[in-house]
Amino acid sequence: MNARDPSGQPIPREGYVPVEGAALYYRDIGQGQPIIVLHGGPSFDHNYLLPDLDRLADAFRLIYYDQRGRGKSAWNIQPTAVSLHSEMDDLEALRAHLSLDRAALLGHSWGGLLALEYALRHPERVSHLILLNTAPASYEDFQLFEQQLNVREHEDLERMHALEALPAFEEGDLETRAAYYRLYFQPTLRPPELLDRLSARLYEGWTKESVHITRETTGKLWEETAESPEYNLLPQITRLRIPTLVLHGDYDFVPVACAAHIAEVIPGASLVVLPNCGHFSYLERPDEVRQALSEFFAKHKKATR
Repeated sequence: MNARDPSGQPIPREGYVPVEGAALYYRDIGQGQPIIVLHGGPSFDHNYLLPDLDRLADAFRLIYYDQRGRGKSAWNIQPTAVSLHSEMDDLEALRAHLSLDRAALLGHSWGGLLALEYALRHPERVSHLILLNTAPASYEDFQLFEQQLNVREHEDLERMHALEALPAFEEGDLETRAAYYRLYFQPTLRPPELLDRLSARLYEGWTKESVHITRETTGKLWEETAESPEYNLLPQITRLRIPTLVLHGDYDFVPVACAAHIAEVIPGASLVVLPNCGHFSYLERPDEVRQALSEFFAKHKKATR
């Protein structure tokens, strides 16, 4: 159980998990059903999910961690050693370190793809799967995503290209990169105040050095998935027998069809498409996300035992 601060809010437990060639930062808050949270990107860390996702800590034990080469897990990393295989080994090491026999996985965006990869390798360790605004699960669906990314105002595309061309962007300047991603996410997070909050958190605590490490790490992972014509999890996940909830936004820049393709092939999976919602449902529709999770866990209570 977490200690509480003077205002009564739980104080997160923090630590590092030693793994081969790295140390993984984790943040553990709340109590009840354990949920390991896999952040998106793959070029970000868990910070962008806070404090909003913490609202669930009154009902669940949330275990965030920074994936290898990102955030507080970026120090002394050799980006060339990062792969989907190492990502799976790291997640398994985190589970074992925390002595969790089984846990639910909540993957946001890129984290959804990692959750599926882990569930295929260690189905006996996963009690539930929650895919929140998940990334595509096949090369063909990544192509749909890339097409959707370019459906934006011409002026915004020009401004993004101009920012990318700046030496400061290449050098890892945090303000320049935050300005770029504000434009990048604008079509899928429409309320300006929420877009401002997200942009402010994306690179909180980062340095130019960690940006460079993350950029190389992301490139390697992208080569294995989005840029590989052979990549396709859809035929494999038909064998999963894990309660699965796929939550997506109706104007998510990852097309709803990509989420639907996943839900259609996992036996018994539920697809919930939230109206007036983009890629950050925990920001735009927190009450609906909580309700969907509560109903999902109530329906699948036996899986927690």
